[in-house]
Amino acid sequence: MKLLDITTKNNVLQSMIRILDKNRESLLNANKKDLEAFQKEDQAMYDRLIVNNKKIDGMIEAINQVKAQEDPVNQIISDDLLANGLHVTNKTAPFGTIMIIYESRPDVTIEAAVLAFKANNKILLKGGKEAINSNTILVDFWHKALQDNNLSTDYIKLMQLNREETQSFLKNPSEQLDLIVPRGGEQLINFVKEHATCAVLVSGRGNNFIYVDESTDWKKTLSVIINAKTAKISACNAIDKILINKNIEGYEAKLKELQSVLKENNVTILVDESIKNVLSDEAIAIISDKSIWKKEFLALKCCIGAIENVEKAIEIINKYSGGHSATIMTTNNENAESFMQQVDCAAVYKNASTRFTDGGQLGVGAELAISTDKLHHRGPLGLKKLVTNKYYIIGEGQIRN
Repeated sequence: MKLLDITTKNNVLQSMIRILDKNRESLLNANKKDLEAFQKEDQAMYDRLIVNNKKIDGMIEAINQVKAQEDPVNQIISDDLLANGLHVTNKTAPFGTIMIIYESRPDVTIEAAVLAFKANNKILLKGGKEAINSNTILVDFWHKALQDNNLSTDYIKLMQLNREETQSFLKNPSEQLDLIVPRGGEQLINFVKEHATCAVLVSGRGNNFIYVDESTDWKKTLSVIINAKTAKISACNAIDKILINKNIEGYEAKLKELQSVLKENNVTILVDESIKNVLSDEAIAIISDKSIWKKEFLALKCCIGAIENVEKAIEIINKYSGGHSATIMTTNNENAESFMQQVDCAAVYKNASTRFTDGGQLGVGAELAISTDKLHHRGPLGLKKLVTNKYYIIGEGQIRN
């Protein structure tokens, strides 16, 4: 796509803010159709599908945040004059065409498009059929904003494909495709990786862990666990697994208090064999059972396991987590440093809830996804990371001997 100046791009974003605010009722009515058609068989997906005025305010805020950021394109990464006289400049450049595949969440239709457009990319939005009415009207709003500024609507395109058509498109794209971001569960991610013929940046599953160390502030620990588990069960940054050091003072009493607090918040508890000896009325989930300990619940459910030390916690997290987020609750700085350095997740915490793994919360602003890949970026995929790079080499007739 043609490179646009920042004024033109920001004018489109300002138009979109105006259109979105002015047409709230139309969006709410479209979303109502989606909600009425949804069978509520998946509560987490239903929660993500809901659009209300608070969600619309959040969409507008996301656009404003991106609008306020500097242009990520043509930023100088390095600038060198070599001994042979060549002037070598490395600058940021658009990816080209990005495809995002996502379920539910109409707000992704806003955040993905605003980020891609500001970074001068074309974006193909493949939302789930459960949000078709909401996504259609949001893309109509985007097209109106582009047209109001005399730009082609090709910058933002809604893809309405079934599974077979999606598979065919991934294998043989009918247009240029430079990057695919699958935003969903393991089944979706594996489907895209199997069939795609271009780069895939994975927004992996959550399945986040909290490790409660031998030395910890128990009151803060309970608060963090409840926030991370119950504040928003549909979020990929919620926790599913709790590992507790067996040597913590008052081990059995603390386990029973944790059980009580979780049950007060309607959380279903699964335990390993060791925890079962204390919480005898809870169901067993053997740590070696991958189907449980690797699973992202997206529900009011958690597993509790007992371990001997921080090294064992690191081993278990690296084996079973989704590589998204993990927290250590401790007053031991040495253990915290070891945990944070060795746990292989995009975000690692000391004494804080995993719910902060979010672009807005971490100072990145709106995000396309939380990347659990290591190339080319890990963590919140914000505006500055929606670019690649290009070398500009200027010479005066130099030849290589």
